[in-house]
Amino acid sequence: MRVLFHLPYRQTEGFLKALRKFDSRIQGPDISTIDRRVNRLDVKLDEEGYGDDLIIAVDASGIKVSNRGDWVRRKWKVRRGYLKIHNAVDVKRKKILALKVTDEKLSDGRVLQPLVEEASKKTKITETVADGAYDTKSNFRYLDGKGIKPAIKVRRNSSNKAGGCMPRKLVAQEYLQDPEAWKRKHGYGQRWMVESAFSSLKRTFGEYVSAKTMRNMTNEIMLKASLYNLFIGLTTNP
Repeated sequence: MRVLFHLPYRQTEGFLKALRKFDSRIQGPDISTIDRRVNRLDVKLDEEGYGDDLIIAVDASGIKVSNRGDWVRRKWKVRRGYLKIHNAVDVKRKKILALKVTDEKLSDGRVLQPLVEEASKKTKITETVADGAYDTKSNFRYLDGKGIKPAIKVRRNSSNKAGGCMPRKLVAQEYLQDPEAWKRKHGYGQRWMVESAFSSLKRTFGEYVSAKTMRNMTNEIMLKASLYNLFIGLTTNP
């Protein structure tokens, strides 16, 4: 309730105490108890079976660590930075299979492997779709070793030579010859599914986090992602 309706702890306390008017069995914890319990949550994404041979889309998006407006930032030169949410989304069901939270300094490409590893624990992945931020030789080698087809868009000024990475060379040669044909053949347009997941998360739960420490901010984002999966499941599994 607190995450969904953006209630501060004090308002959450009042809401829970108000519910006692309808059911005396409901306990109304005080603000300190609510804070302690929320910060001790160990939130994880659902572990349900997803079947085999899934295609995932991978991307990252920023989220504010404060709800203070842009005027305050410009006026008082306040900069608190932002967090990065890295998602791996099932392009068919739009569910989040894996999620990592990092600071803004970590490059997107370095998080692909942990995301695929986490998603692979739930299902067999046949293809990974990602933009040019994930165009690194290590990522191509990793996906090739896992038997996963890489639908990663290479940079337009890329070399079509192997340079020690044959999987990337094959993709680069095909992409540079006809980028639009490559996109159609490998379903690169499916990448918008992960963009849709980010949009839904931010529109539903806000573009910022309320917690102050990295651990609690990560828990808050994981809780939002878990609720997002729950809502998606209600619409896809009537």
